[in-house]
Amino acid sequence: MRIDAVSDGVAFEVQVVPRSARSEIAGVHGDRLRVKVNAPPVEGAANHAVCSTIAKALGVAQRQVTLLRGLASRMKRIHVAGIDEIAARKALSQ
Repeated sequence: MRIDAVSDGVAFEVQVVPRSARSEIAGVHGDRLRVKVNAPPVEGAANHAVCSTIAKALGVAQRQVTLLRGLASRMKRIHVAGIDEIAARKALSQ
């Protein structure tokens, strides 16, 4: 999985699977983190669930996780402020 260090945190690509049985990090698919969410892709519910799931996995506040690209797509780019690449990789590999 590719995690890019940026000035105030990290950024990485995510593949979203909406309407799953539960919200969880489901491993890596190519260069992307695979995230399953139980929310449907309606009115931003799945986007909100993705940010929440990633925040819980990384141990950061939800406001530190933002969607950079892919508002209406399953392929998204996520930015997480206040964490470094090593800590992000360690937390997401568990």
